[in-house]
Amino acid sequence: QVQLVESGGGLVQAGGSLRLSCVASGRSVSNEAMGWVRQAPGKEREFVASVSWSGTSTNYASSVKGRFTISRDRPKNTLYLQMNNLKPEDTATYYCAIGRGRYATSETDFASWGQGTQVTVSS
Repeated sequence: QVQLVESGGGLVQAGGSLRLSCVASGRSVSNEAMGWVRQAPGKEREFVASVSWSGTSTNYASSVKGRFTISRDRPKNTLYLQMNNLKPEDTATYYCAIGRGRYATSETDFASWGQGTQVTVSS
């Protein structure tokens, strides 16, 4: 069974940056898509970004496109999310996720999630 541990969250002012990391352990996830989803208080969980099994294909929610960059290091079983120009509406708990297959384009394409890391953006 795979375990996902996120890190890198915190409190930042609007316009600032954060880099989230997620380390997968227990088995290799190099043949599966990975991604990030987030959930704000009182809201449903939403898709943020995904990267294909090879790392060559990425997808982003329209709300973060151009500001966030997802990447992965397959040998290290690690996923990243570089978040720039953060906005108060980005405040949420961010969860790392493993896809059901080699590609993922929505929240329903994920099968496993970590415990999450909190991101708070002040105005």
